Amino acid sequence: MHNLLHNLNPEQLAAVTLPAQSALILAGAGSGKTRVLTTRIAWLIQTGQVSPAGVLAVTFTNKAAKEMMTRLSAMLPINTRGMWIGTFHGLCNRLLRTHYRDAALPQTFQILDSQDQLSVVKRLLKANNIDDEKYPPKTVVYFINNAKDQGLRADKVEAYDPIERKMVELYQLYDDQCQREGVVDFAELLLRTFELLSRNQPLREHYQQRFKHILVDEFQDTNNLQYNWLKLMAGHGERHGGVLFAVGDDDQSIYAFRGANVGNMSAFEREFQVQNLIKLEQNYRSHGHILDCANQLIANNSKRLGKNLRTDAGHGEPVRIYEASSDLAEAQWIIEESKSLIAEGASRSEIAVLYRSNAQSRVIEHALFSAGIPYHVYGGLRYFQRAEVKHAIAYLQLMDNPHNDSAFLRVVNFPTRGIGLRSIEALQAAADQYGISLYAAVPYVAGKAGSSLGNFVKLVEGARFETQQMPLPELVRVVLEASGLLTHYQTEKEGADRIENLEQMVSAASQFVSEEGFGQAAPAHLGPQAQAQAGAAIVNEDGIEIIDADAALPTVMSPLSAFLSHASLEAGDNQATVGQEAVQMMTVHSAKGLEFNNVFITGLEEGLFPHESSSREEGGVEEERRLMYVAITRARQRLYMCFAQTRMLHGQTRYNMKSRFFDELPEESLKWLSPKVQSHWSATSRKSAWDEAPLVGSDNAIAQKLAQKSVSTGAGWRIGESVAHGKFGEGVIVNLEGSGSNARAQINFGSHGMKVLDLSIAKLDRLGR
Repeated sequence: MHNLLHNLNPEQLAAVTLPAQSALILAGAGSGKTRVLTTRIAWLIQTGQVSPAGVLAVTFTNKAAKEMMTRLSAMLPINTRGMWIGTFHGLCNRLLRTHYRDAALPQTFQILDSQDQLSVVKRLLKANNIDDEKYPPKTVVYFINNAKDQGLRADKVEAYDPIERKMVELYQLYDDQCQREGVVDFAELLLRTFELLSRNQPLREHYQQRFKHILVDEFQDTNNLQYNWLKLMAGHGERHGGVLFAVGDDDQSIYAFRGANVGNMSAFEREFQVQNLIKLEQNYRSHGHILDCANQLIANNSKRLGKNLRTDAGHGEPVRIYEASSDLAEAQWIIEESKSLIAEGASRSEIAVLYRSNAQSRVIEHALFSAGIPYHVYGGLRYFQRAEVKHAIAYLQLMDNPHNDSAFLRVVNFPTRGIGLRSIEALQAAADQYGISLYAAVPYVAGKAGSSLGNFVKLVEGARFETQQMPLPELVRVVLEASGLLTHYQTEKEGADRIENLEQMVSAASQFVSEEGFGQAAPAHLGPQAQAQAGAAIVNEDGIEIIDADAALPTVMSPLSAFLSHASLEAGDNQATVGQEAVQMMTVHSAKGLEFNNVFITGLEEGLFPHESSSREEGGVEEERRLMYVAITRARQRLYMCFAQTRMLHGQTRYNMKSRFFDELPEESLKWLSPKVQSHWSATSRKSAWDEAPLVGSDNAIAQKLAQKSVSTGAGWRIGESVAHGKFGEGVIVNLEGSGSNARAQINFGSHGMKVLDLSIAKLDRLGR
């Protein structure tokens, strides 16, 4: 038994071997939390405290779930396939597939990914003649998902004004439409499961008795509904209570915009009366200077549960900071530094360039491209989100459930077969009149439109009939041919890549059936006999449908249904994979959970990082600081930070002050690589640059300009001077023009942005003179 535990440090050991009580493990960045979670499961199984079937482990990405399974298989001689280890969405999908009747869903319900959901809402607005400028589809989707994440159906959402009331009405219409089509979105998977377990006591008790140990990764990223779902599964306040082992880091909670609630950690501590709070502070990733920066920065946040990272790896290299004259110069500097790292033997895939917003990547991409350095932009369109793949998936969805209107509309006229907007409108009217799906409404459309639509239905029915006994990979191949997709892309100029992506789907299907244990020859569809068997559910003495705990997926699920669920869940997963031998570029949000030897954090300017929106939101700056903490702790050996005095964003040149985060880092861990003329770039500086540093002789481009323009308006205003304005607050003069009564100043007011003020009218106060 000791061999499971022999590589753990004292805190990790304490966490792994805790008694069977609810516990909160505060796991700092790089402190080995996956190892702790996995070893905890292995230790519980090995010591006979739980069987593999009695463990429920929840992760935030499919990648993390797979890694956990792989590690467990290496630690113990058990079959992990039947274990309930997965994402919230994946586990809820599994539960709803098993109890689809109780959940009022069709057996072949399908999952909408975020793109599908948006197109359903666009269709809904059009069908109800609603102005999509007044009610933008993305806003409606956000409203619906937000309500679901709070656990609220349309009739429970409070609306205070006409716009909100309309939103609630749209939410209800959307829910009705999804129910009619037999589709669910991501948030629905969770909400539907939560409602099912809440109202069905025998079912709830069945799962509470089964899952005596529930383990959760990335607990700081849970939203309200996910936390309530966990409380329900753990039987909080009920007699069948299980044990909840939560691992998280409140300092890395950066998904507030997605509804994550960092407060869930302290709520859990209070509500579960957690006696066991263990801090994993030993960091196995970064050198000392990097950790000192992370610790000192995050100490500025309030309401932390509090921990300090430490390392045995020594101080290492200081954190290098570079001030560039422009975004182009910043990109050039990144190229030069990357080249010297590569020359020293660094692998390109161990160099990461992080930015706060996607718009920043273009300049850096261009510089890398011009320098001939291969790079990989993280989080681009994933495989299952590419247009041609989505088309193929839509055809497969119609094989499985022809009443899915989203799938029907995506491909009814793709490749084109003469079915125009008029035909679709006639079809929509018939479907509305009879309250049926578009597919079922085809016979009610007359004339030429009716026969074109009828031909499409024949195509789908023909393919469904032809593939009835086929294994999944074979079915996919037939559908790609029969749909006309392959032929269509053969005639397209850029079609080769798309054809390659489509053919890749046959391999994806093949890999899927072998990984899920269906067997390569198993028919992809549920034939009539299998459906009859599936209809005869096995029930226990409480009348609960039960399934074999060791089955990979509920037996009622055909390989095709399972594959389509997998595709939707994969498309919605927020973790990408690291490319080979290329410089890695990504937003800080995408970088969470990854680590690299060399990291550049770019664009550290007020209004960019921290983002300008953060000053308008409660707790916004603290969220940005956690994001900066995540960025810093990605680096193992070398960390570079840079900022530019001017930057072209959205077609406008911005003059920026350096980020306030620089003032929160330990001076002794930093190495400034540029002339330090920065006091006037600091948002918090109250001194004029002129009192601070002699500018003449500096090789800093802006400093030279300042020296030339130091005498300007009659009032004696100077570029670089800090000022205060009654409405816009503190700012820095970045340009002056004219004189006397025509004098105007361009002033950067940080979160209020750039303003041009007439100096004869504007009331400005000098700061620090």
